[in-house]
Amino acid sequence: MFKKITATFLMMALSLGAFADEGMWLPLLIERLNYQDMQKYGLKLTAEEIYSVNQSSLKDAIVSFGGFCSGEIISDEGLLLTNHHCGYGAIQSHSTVENDYLSEGFWAMSREEELPNEDLYARFLIRMEDVTEEVLSQLNPMMSEEERAETIARVSKEIAKEAKGDTHYDVVVKEFFAGNEFYMFVYETFTDVRLVGAPPESIGKFGGDTDNWMWPRHTGDFSLFRVYTGPDGKPADYSPDNIPLDPRHYLPISLQGVQEGDFAMVMGYPGSTDRYLTSFGVKQALEQTNPTRVKIRDKRLEILKEDMEANPDVRIKYASKYASVSNYWKYFIGQSKGLKNLNVLAIKQELEDNYMIWAEANEEEAPEYLTALDLIKESYEASYDANLSYLYLVEAALGTEIIRFANSFRGLETALAEGQKDQQRINNLIESLKENTLEHFKNYNAPTDQKVMAALLKMYYEDVPEKDHPPVFDIVKEKYNGNFEKWAEEVFEKSIFDDKEAVMGFLQNPNVKKLKKDPAYIAATSFIDNYYKNIAPQLKEINAKRDRGNRVFVRGLRQMLPDKKFYPNANSTMRLSFGQVLGYDPRDAVSYDFYTTLDGVMEKMDNTDPEFVVPEKLVELYEQKDYGQYANEEGELVVAFITNNDITGGNSGSPVIDANGFLIGTAFDGNWEAMSGDIAFEPELQRCINVDIRYTLFIIDKMAGAGHLIEEMTLVTEEDPELPEEAQLGEEL
Repeated sequence: MFKKITATFLMMALSLGAFADEGMWLPLLIERLNYQDMQKYGLKLTAEEIYSVNQSSLKDAIVSFGGFCSGEIISDEGLLLTNHHCGYGAIQSHSTVENDYLSEGFWAMSREEELPNEDLYARFLIRMEDVTEEVLSQLNPMMSEEERAETIARVSKEIAKEAKGDTHYDVVVKEFFAGNEFYMFVYETFTDVRLVGAPPESIGKFGGDTDNWMWPRHTGDFSLFRVYTGPDGKPADYSPDNIPLDPRHYLPISLQGVQEGDFAMVMGYPGSTDRYLTSFGVKQALEQTNPTRVKIRDKRLEILKEDMEANPDVRIKYASKYASVSNYWKYFIGQSKGLKNLNVLAIKQELEDNYMIWAEANEEEAPEYLTALDLIKESYEASYDANLSYLYLVEAALGTEIIRFANSFRGLETALAEGQKDQQRINNLIESLKENTLEHFKNYNAPTDQKVMAALLKMYYEDVPEKDHPPVFDIVKEKYNGNFEKWAEEVFEKSIFDDKEAVMGFLQNPNVKKLKKDPAYIAATSFIDNYYKNIAPQLKEINAKRDRGNRVFVRGLRQMLPDKKFYPNANSTMRLSFGQVLGYDPRDAVSYDFYTTLDGVMEKMDNTDPEFVVPEKLVELYEQKDYGQYANEEGELVVAFITNNDITGGNSGSPVIDANGFLIGTAFDGNWEAMSGDIAFEPELQRCINVDIRYTLFIIDKMAGAGHLIEEMTLVTEEDPELPEEAQLGEEL
């Protein structure tokens, strides 16, 4: 029997959650863990109407969009709503200087005009299942971390194979609570996803980098797609013969609007959180990881922005790349600021002190709990040099496009160099590389990349200890006297990898000697080989110690507080969070309301600043107050609202759902004051920023004139309307 202690247990409870509005919960477990709390907040649905295997439920309308965002089905014809920034890559891929859909927007006025998107998918959850016992029964404490990982992989593969059977489903098993629990997920993946509509950047990205992660916000961050199936209703690659998805469930849309205190639920696929990170991890994030990422991205963004502003073609090619780099550049800045402002390091240290008191009290029953934090501490203290090398590899070396692209040819080198050549394998690699080459050069500008290479790799050379340098730096030092600009110039002059025709010509008759002599390939090989030879072995040993320590530490925390409801870190599996529409007070004498309106868009308007341009038609509609059925009771057009839902990256595009199961908004951001939220939830400050669904409908209807899309949707103006059968919950599947 584990002994309980009383010292500062209140602090531990506050540090670990969960407040009623904290936590990204597995839908499978909400009836047992969350349902009563959700009812107190105002939920009117049953647990079965949220997650069910046998009947239609909310989960059947929620998708993983491309594996990087979330989305929701909003009509019985497969219409899918997500964020503008989630659809940004697809919008950009169809844009040209002549047809600039980024700047002008895009609206398909018929099904024939909807645009297919290679490699984009919509993935629906069919069911999830706890398989913890099946996995843990095959493990034992004497296993090394490597043996443990191999066993988990083998058992997971067996479980997935059996669950899949002869179906077309995708099945994965994932670990939770640092490897203390395991769940299986069965998915159905649709690969024909077509672009239907997107507002111009002046709406979909209004506020740009300046407003990113900020409240108040005035961004119409949405885009529309449609999911198609084969004629038999099953997933199929793009074909003109495909038909719109007939969904198990789609979300009715509420025109009632939101009031402060209203129930709000977010369902989606949050990417990753680290709520059980120890003080040692927080310390490294503040001292090394975040500042290093910010420094490298700062330089990369500076170069990209300069070239994008000088050339419209480069602007279109690099729009999505710039947005991606910039988003997390600002995130890492904000996270460090939040960790410091909220004193997270000290809170974690106090929690660990109390954990040690508990572990000492229970040393006889479970001595491993006493050593867990020592293992974690030792792993971090030993990791700083290797971590720095890793960061510079992924942010600087692989942040240079020519090196990343050249590295993709390593498999071909291996296949060509083998004594007994497998020609079929070589042919398959060549065809794959040809497709990759065409995709790569669609959005590539060699002069820009040359500048990036010179600047970022010079930083790598100067900041990473010499003992961890790749051999190619010796060439730069000896042949070019340390001049990275001259080295980059010669690499781009002599390499095939900065020119599409040269690469395609090489692939017509690939030669391993030519490949190994290419200067970009030499650089790529040098960086990657150095990592696997010198850095990865260090990290493997470090991570093995840390993984073991974390697993025991998290298990110990749950033993220490047996009556507390614990939620797992996000890991790109479906989660649900719940809370309320709620304003907040970020600092002394400042109070933020829970919603913004079109008035704020006009107040921010500055047509000399690309981030705050307002389209002329939107100005006209504002001056006429032509808001139609989308205005609130005061005659305002609400643009965005905030809730205290717990979200993170990957939740972008998630539906915000009211107490009745109706769509009221689309989540698209977190707030600056709580950027440390992936590590520590802050209940008073943490907010989820959402596009009000009425603003989305207003833009589709009044701005775009795409009323045919509105007609597809089910709009409701009362709490208990008569819904079409497909929009009702609880129908048998």
